[in-house]
Amino acid sequence: MYEVFIDGKQRKIELTRTEENSFKAKVDDRTLNVELPTEKLDLKKVFSIKIGGKTYKIELSEINRGRPFDLKVEEVTFKAEVKTPVKRAAVAAFDLIPASPMTRAVARKQMVEGAVTAPMTGKILSVMVKKEDKVKAGQILCVLEAMKMENEITAPKSGIVMEVHVSEGSSVSEGEVLFVLG
Repeated sequence: MYEVFIDGKQRKIELTRTEENSFKAKVDDRTLNVELPTEKLDLKKVFSIKIGGKTYKIELSEINRGRPFDLKVEEVTFKAEVKTPVKRAAVAAFDLIPASPMTRAVARKQMVEGAVTAPMTGKILSVMVKKEDKVKAGQILCVLEAMKMENEITAPKSGIVMEVHVSEGSSVSEGEVLFVLG
């Protein structure tokens, strides 16, 4: 989830990858399908994106997180500012507490005893355990794909799988709870 300001007006945008160059974007309470170009984006040039089936020409000035930049859509220029992404798992519990994303992720992890969290944003390729399985420390719980690399998520301790929060193909954000071990 991102906190974005367009001409000073705050918007909350949640992005969920649906395919390699496609996303579902939830802007406030509205959901849109967004398709990016297949070629690598140079965010200092002009490019086109499709939103809800309509193509828009986009031109960006240099983007600096936390500082306003010019965003030109078709022929209209806006002042835009992107705040640091907010971790999805932490939003509900900490929506009103002004804290950094890292603080939120750590606090969320501490709230759930025995939580195994995603070390990075990615897609679950396979889940190796189910609820009530006994696991040993170091046992593979699932495989997470991030940046074209497969990462084995292992049990930090021996115990019983109390909760499974993911399934094959699901997208996860850094800090999101994947499993709870008891």
